Amino acid sequence: MTGLPDWLRTALPASAQHAGLAIAQLGSERNFARGGFKLTSPAFGPGEELDPCFSAEEEDAVAPPLEWNAPPPGTQELVLIAEDATSTGDEPDCHWLVWGLKGQKGMLLEGETPPRAGKNSKGNSEWLLPNPPEGETRQYVFQLFATELPLTLMPGATRADLLATLEGSIVASTLLVAPFTGSAAEDEGDWAEDDI
Repeated sequence: MTGLPDWLRTALPASAQHAGLAIAQLGSERNFARGGFKLTSPAFGPGEELDPCFSAEEEDAVAPPLEWNAPPPGTQELVLIAEDATSTGDEPDCHWLVWGLKGQKGMLLEGETPPRAGKNSKGNSEWLLPNPPEGETRQYVFQLFATELPLTLMPGATRADLLATLEGSIVASTLLVAPFTGSAAEDEGDWAEDDI
């Protein structure tokens, strides 16, 4: 896809360059990774595949753990937006909208309920489990934003509401990309026969 600025194009794999990503609208060369601001996960490295335990392939799947270092001084709040950069529409499918995170070094534990969450692409206020078709690899982009103002947005807000609220208040941004490939569904009939 076209329309991405150079600073963002170099930070994303070719298959994750969706011009509608939140960071393409809210981030800038000046605020990207400002002061060494970085998002990581103890469950996967940059560009490493998401574990199925964070996807629709496992019954008790949860959101992945995420960690970040200290944002620039003056940060009031942190906002996390996770999107499927392989989506074909003008806007990428939104998997997670989280805000109310303290403007300091911190983490979200595996499966932890965030302070405030907005509606994902399915209209739910939770981590939307990745569920790509068999053999298809999708790129999930976790984007973290540091804001200079606290958000007054209520839980359950939409992506559009959140982006509009954040406009002009971002002091730092960063991202973490993780692909996930859909695998074949297990045939329960075969499993039952083998079990007998």
